[in-house]
Amino acid sequence: MARTYRNLLVALICLLVLGSLGVFAAVRQATRPVRRVQVSIANEFENYFINEKGITALLTKHGAEPVLGTRPEGPRLQQLEARLRAHPFVREAQVYRDLAGDLHADVRQNRPIARLTHPDTRLDTYVDAEGHALPLSPLYTARVLTLARPGGLALPPRFFADSTGRRYLDFVRYVDEHPFWRAQVAEVQIEADGRLSFTQQVGDQRIEFGHPENISEKFAKLMVFYRQIPSVLGWDTYHRVNVEYQNQIICE
Repeated sequence: MARTYRNLLVALICLLVLGSLGVFAAVRQATRPVRRVQVSIANEFENYFINEKGITALLTKHGAEPVLGTRPEGPRLQQLEARLRAHPFVREAQVYRDLAGDLHADVRQNRPIARLTHPDTRLDTYVDAEGHALPLSPLYTARVLTLARPGGLALPPRFFADSTGRRYLDFVRYVDEHPFWRAQVAEVQIEADGRLSFTQQVGDQRIEFGHPENISEKFAKLMVFYRQIPSVLGWDTYHRVNVEYQNQIICE
């Protein structure tokens, strides 16, 4: 029994020592001024809409609120995080200090999956996987499918906000989630009656897709066309391919 109490006492002392060291380290860290700002940008999709210089500018309000030489703690770190997250191309952000007192900003980029085109290209916008509008960037141009109405008429930035628009977003998501179609689908038009049609990166055919429903089945039919027709008759045989109707592929 005495041995058990002795072991418990040793364990308690060890915990107290470790806790004291942790408190000491936290206090020491908080009292150290920031000497460096280290920015890490996760870029799994190879987009370059934001860079280290831009993140630093956000943290400091373009130099108006320097962080070097300061001692930011809890509320101030949360404020810096919120400032980064407010940027349209920042999906996630975490700001913290390490044991040396340096400030870290870890950022994950937001990513566009389509571009809403406008007769005045300066008014084009991107859209992300949640249907939120994203501005163009002077740093980088994403290679994504374009969306417009006939005649180049623009779609409103909040086009995907309601239940009808979400169906079209499902179409865009499907294309984005499948590398073959992401590389193949080019310019998508939403006709006045709501039907979709698009041009391709390879092939002169205009694909008439119909309304954004039974999406996977329609793309499966289009894949049947790719595998069976061009290899036999050539890519230039047909200029219109319709996959709108069930169990049919119409080629003209």
